[in-house]
This record gives sequence, structure tokens and C-alpha cells, in this order.
Amino acid sequence: MLFTTDQQTTEDLNIFGKHGGDSIFTMFNHTSTRGGAAIMESMFHSPLSNHSLINKRSRIIQYFSATDSFPFDAVLFDIADQYLANTDERTKLSFEAGSFVKRLSNLVAEDPAYKFVYTGVTAMIEILSSLRSFTEKLALTQEASVKEDLDVITAYLRSSPFDSLPTGNRNGKLAYTELQEVDVLFRFRHRDIIKKLLQYIYHIDVYISVGKTAAHRGFTFPKALQKELHLLNLQGVYHPRLAAPVPNDFNLTPSGNVIFLTGANMAGKSTFMKSVGIAVYLAHMGFPVPADMMEFSVLDGIYTTINLPDNLGSGTSHFYAEVLRVKKVAKELALGKNLFVMFDELFRGTNVKDAYEATIAITTGFAEKKHSMFVISTHIIEAGETLSKRCENIRFSYLPTKMNGLSPEYTYTLKSGITADRHGMLIINNEGIIELLKKGKTQAK
Repeated sequence: MLFTTDQQTTEDLNIFGKHGGDSIFTMFNHTSTRGGAAIMESMFHSPLSNHSLINKRSRIIQYFSATDSFPFDAVLFDIADQYLANTDERTKLSFEAGSFVKRLSNLVAEDPAYKFVYTGVTAMIEILSSLRSFTEKLALTQEASVKEDLDVITAYLRSSPFDSLPTGNRNGKLAYTELQEVDVLFRFRHRDIIKKLLQYIYHIDVYISVGKTAAHRGFTFPKALQKELHLLNLQGVYHPRLAAPVPNDFNLTPSGNVIFLTGANMAGKSTFMKSVGIAVYLAHMGFPVPADMMEFSVLDGIYTTINLPDNLGSGTSHFYAEVLRVKKVAKELALGKNLFVMFDELFRGTNVKDAYEATIAITTGFAEKKHSMFVISTHIIEAGETLSKRCENIRFSYLPTKMNGLSPEYTYTLKSGITADRHGMLIINNEGIIELLKKGKTQAK
């Protein structure tokens, strides 16, 4: 089963960012090649749902994180990709032209078709030579995940005709006939093998990039567990885009698979939820996460609702958008999927009475899905009091506020329980908004 998510979730977690800027993707993408960047993006679009594959990728990244830099000339890969993309038979060098090379060498060298082939072939020869040197250095590795791919690549490089590629004549140039033969080899006869070798290099580019990010930011590599355990354990998780984040511990189990989260406005509920969501998303990619430790049972998908917009085009109100969002998640759960689900301020788009009743009904329904995990934040603390009597597997957490005179101070540190903190009017008064409005009224008279 594939790991599923949607655009709402990736936007909530800023996985790609609307304009690329400070997204989670750009945080990791320091690849040297376009091919590496494309593979990185594909990984972000397709998290894994198999614990063995996740752990394998994680081990490979950890292995290559010790590599100081990309061990190839990055400029060569744009040339190679453009060269291999042209499989038009008419671009092959003609044998007739080759028969007059000695007499017309200058004319042949200026021919655009000849230049295209020569540049592409020599770039590929240099890439393969560098790959051979690189794999020879890896030959003694004991890391099974790395050795598995390495053995395949080494077998290709040692097979005929790749084991005897020309390196050029005394002047550093390939003879015309050699160029013809190698061009046919690269672009036509063994093009699939060449593409596989390039893909291997592009994956190395990704692993080095991710490993560097982990080392630079102090991220940790999580451990993926079998799906049947249904647990999530995070220690010291934080949001990777904050300059001075406050880490938190967080765990879910089948006996406590729903977190009912309360806290005043600005206490950090949304940021905390995004922190956990990013960690869960990255962990299913086999990537390092912003935390001190993480172990998790693999899930079938993640769905978040943190920054849910109205749909003005269809005339959908915020409340109805929330209802449709809950319906979508309910359909996924009805298929038997094990999901990680987060709703920030569930049913904020309706009146308090309806929000209270709907929050209780929906959260109770979620609690019955013990193979999935849920985080529900709300300001309706009365719903929490009712749920505590109905469901044994709901755990209650809050982000506290400390008062310094009339000024609220936020710790951003998760605590157990329910808080009645409400400081909306206090913040409004502290900003002097009411006085400004009164002043405007006085002037109007």
C-alpha cells in the first residue's frame, strides 16, 4: 500500500512551499545535479510505507553523509543528459565522413553533429571513469544496503564493452572511428545501462545532500518499526525553521492514540502540530528529522488541517470546508488505512454549541480507530471534559501560558491536562485597540 497524503497537508507543513523559498524541500536540496534534484523531489512526493525500505534508505544516507562533497564534475551531467536524450538515428556520425578525416579533419571538427557527439561521448567517458574510481573506494564497505547497489554497478562497469572504453589518443582526442563506436554504444546499444549508471550517481548526489543537512542541523535518523505496533515516540521534536525552537517529547500508542490539545492563542499549538507533522512526513521518507530521537510504526498516510482556506470559487464557507475535510479523512479511515491525522481548532468555523457537539462526535469516532493516530486542538475545553469520561484512549495535553502582570508569556512546552487559558481580550486590550476606537469615535463627534 502506498503512503498517501494531499496538497492541503503538504501546504500545511510547507513541504514544498508556494514559491520554493523556505520550504522543507529546499532545506534538504543541496544537490549538485539536476538529476539529483529531480530524484530528491520525487522522494518528497512519494514517502514510503514499508519499514524495511525506510530503514534501508536511512542507512544509505547515513553512510554517504561521511562523504565531504559530490565526487564528480557536476557540469558534465547536463551535457550527458542532453546527449542521451537525442536518440535520432540521423544524428549518428557517418562512416563516409570518417573516411576523409585525415584530409578534412578541420571541416569535420567544425561540423555541429560531430561536436554534439564528441562533447557527449567525452563527457560520458569522464563520468564513467570517475564512477569507476568512486566505486573502487567503496569496494570494502560492510554496509549491506550500500553493497547491494554497489555490486550491480560494479558488474556493469566490469562487463564488456564498458571495461575497455577508449581514453583518447596522444593528443587527448578520440579517433573518429572510436567516436562512432562509442556513440552507438552509449546512445543506442546500451543506453538503458548508461541511464541506470547515471541514476545511481544522482541517488548518491541526493544521499550526500541529505546527509550534509542532517550533520549541519543536528537532525537525527529515526527508526521505522513494523506497522502492527502502532506507536510513535518522539523526543525533543522541534520545528526546523525556527531560529530558537523549544523541543517537546511526544508519543502515541493504541491505548492513547488521540491527543486532545488545548492552549491559548499564540501558545504554540499550530507550530507544535507542524513540528510533529514534519517529523512524521520526513521519517516516512527515510530522511533525518528535527528531533533528539524518533521511532515509529509505519503508517499508510498523513492528513493535516491546519491552515484550511475558504473556497470562494465554489462558495464554500470555512465551516463547510472543515466538514468536507473531515469527510475525506473518514473515507480514508473507512478503507482500513492506518493514518496520522491532525486537526487544528476543529470546527472553528461555526458557533460554539455546534462546534462543541461536532468536536465530541468526531473525536469519539476517531478514538475508535485505534490503529490510527490523531491530534485534535481546540479552544472548547468543555468538549475535553466530556471526552475524558467517554474515551479511555484520549490523552489530554496543553501548552501553558504564564502571566507576567498583564502580559502573557508562553513556554511552548507541552504539559499533561487541559487548560482554560483564554487571553484574546487581554491581548486586544494590551494592544490598545479599544482606546483607538474610542478615540476615533470622539473625533467623529
